[in-house]
Amino acid sequence: MAQYFEIHPKNPQPRLIQQTLSILREGGVIAYPTDTSYALGCQIGDKAAMDTIRAIRRLDDNHNFTLICTDLSQVSTFTKMGNDAHRLIKKLTPGPFTFLLDATREVPRRLQHPKKKTIGVRIPDHAIARTLVEQLGEPLLTTTLIMPGETDALADPYDIRQRLEKELALVIDGGVIEHQSTTVIACGDKTIEIVRQGIGIAPMLEAV
Repeated sequence: MAQYFEIHPKNPQPRLIQQTLSILREGGVIAYPTDTSYALGCQIGDKAAMDTIRAIRRLDDNHNFTLICTDLSQVSTFTKMGNDAHRLIKKLTPGPFTFLLDATREVPRRLQHPKKKTIGVRIPDHAIARTLVEQLGEPLLTTTLIMPGETDALADPYDIRQRLEKELALVIDGGVIEHQSTTVIACGDKTIEIVRQGIGIAPMLEAV
């Protein structure tokens, strides 16, 4: 049965953050809020927890997982980020963007796109997500909490608990969050382009 924490979305309670970190370190999968939707999260190196996320969402091997990072320094540890990409990410974050970058050896192979060897990274503008990653000391493996056959992420934490209380270790209630898609930007060796337009606006790329 999933635990249920009501955490303040602007000023997360330190005690509840520490309890959440303990759950993650013990292999738990959590549902937590970001600036665009609720998401599923676990430790980056925990294969069993990742398999639980795959089972909940019925994901195949081609799914692009995302790493929630706290800052550019963390992004640079797990991705190969050129100067142009670095400047772009610095300008657009924190915010509703997902960046697709080549993964470094720090990223387990099973998390990378099987053909492109890429990984998505985000620096969300949400206090709970940022605080968790900052205090965890490493990125949080994550994917949007969209149930199989649905197009939008679950928005109400009460609904999340009701539907997934047996699969999850914890549901964090940070208020109702209506799903909005991030803007996905692919940062290749020679080109940087928007591959999915979401709510994030990147005027410097509009002509691409």
